[in-house]
Amino acid sequence: MDDWEIRNGLDLSTPVDYTDYNSSSTGNSYSSSDTVGKKPCAPTQPNSDPPDPEPEEERGFLPVLRNGNFLALWSGQVFSQLADKVYLVLMIAVISTEFQQANQSISGWVSAVMIAFTIPAVLFGAGAGVYVDRWPKKLVLVLTNLLRGGLVLILPILLWLSEGMKFTKFPLGFCLLLLITFLVSTLTQFFAPAEQATIPLIVERKHLLSANSLYTTTMMASVIVGFAVGEPLLALADTLLEGLGSQLPVGKELIVGSGYAIAGLLLLLMKTGEQQNISSQEQPHILEDLRDGMRYLRDHHGVRNALLQLVILFSIFAALAVLAVRVAELIPNLKSSQFGFLLAAGGLGMAIGAAILGHIGHKFSHFRIALLGSIGMAICLVGLAFFSQQLAPALGLIAMLGVFGAMVGIPMQTTIQAETPEEMRGKVFGLQNNAINIALSLPLALAGITETLFGLSSVFLALAILSVVAGNLTWYISKNER
Repeated sequence: MDDWEIRNGLDLSTPVDYTDYNSSSTGNSYSSSDTVGKKPCAPTQPNSDPPDPEPEEERGFLPVLRNGNFLALWSGQVFSQLADKVYLVLMIAVISTEFQQANQSISGWVSAVMIAFTIPAVLFGAGAGVYVDRWPKKLVLVLTNLLRGGLVLILPILLWLSEGMKFTKFPLGFCLLLLITFLVSTLTQFFAPAEQATIPLIVERKHLLSANSLYTTTMMASVIVGFAVGEPLLALADTLLEGLGSQLPVGKELIVGSGYAIAGLLLLLMKTGEQQNISSQEQPHILEDLRDGMRYLRDHHGVRNALLQLVILFSIFAALAVLAVRVAELIPNLKSSQFGFLLAAGGLGMAIGAAILGHIGHKFSHFRIALLGSIGMAICLVGLAFFSQQLAPALGLIAMLGVFGAMVGIPMQTTIQAETPEEMRGKVFGLQNNAINIALSLPLALAGITETLFGLSSVFLALAILSVVAGNLTWYISKNER
């Protein structure tokens, strides 16, 4: 060994055996035959160039809209929800032309229709979700739309056959109208949980927030557009039908029924990929399935807390719908009948909030977003307590209330969809719809009375306290239980 070998601890005079050498970094093997007559060399090094960075996952609405199955569901939602809103306008039009007497208020007739529309939500909302879990969801979505369209289309025939007839003290035609409304609303109780349960089947989990944002944006837009264009759209339908030479005044029913029918046909294009479990065993009783849903909510705190947040959110907006009439009455140059402008501002704000969440909401925790939304709603409600008599501030605050409301509703709906297994979604969404419909009834009944007793500002402040307490409580519980 020379001095260099001694200093470096090497003995190059000794032959090197590479027979058993394997490179762990490259996976290559070297044998003694490879080294005969060659200088020893280090194993081949991997490519020193850094690997290409993985492309960032695309977020926002574009990946969702490129999903053909979601596009079919969303298109069906557009036509179905517009038909829902215009249907109520149609009922008012039929009452005013067929049943309302001169110098008679239409309120009593309309209230009866609204009751007929609400009863199925309370009675059948939870039970419908159980059957949605048992039946193919695509079949439920298609049939409920086609059947609703058919019911609307036979309404003119029923009114013609019952003309001049009475059922007790009421016109038979109006009783049949209430029956049609009851059946349409009953079918809607099956459609709603089936639609919500289908979204996680056709959308990847990472895109659920964007899908729900688009779903909520469409829902709020249908409220604004449906009630705004309902009357002129129905009038245009009758005019076009008359222009074609028809003497039958069925244009209104034709346009609404066609909306439901088109929704059903569009939903036929969707593929959900459901695994249908065909079993000869007898299905459990519906009450047992409902108990399963209740137990699931009891044991899964994240889903339960999200549901609680949604119930409180809808309760606040139901109270706002009543209080908006009083706000419109107090604002100079605005009539109480124009309260729809105020609600439209809230709908527009919710649509904006949904659009923003669809692009950036994935970067944050769902419950953290909901907490910020609850605090923002409380601030807006406090502002309304002091500025409800000024048009510009009231419109701005209600619009911002909608933005913050979207920050509560969309993440919570996404949490329920993502954390609920497929076989439980119908039950959970049925219970959710039932709880929300019941929660809506209490504020609708009490908000007006409370405002009369304690004043508008006091009610807004109470709603602000409810919002911030509920938001902080559900966030705290969720944080400690994770």
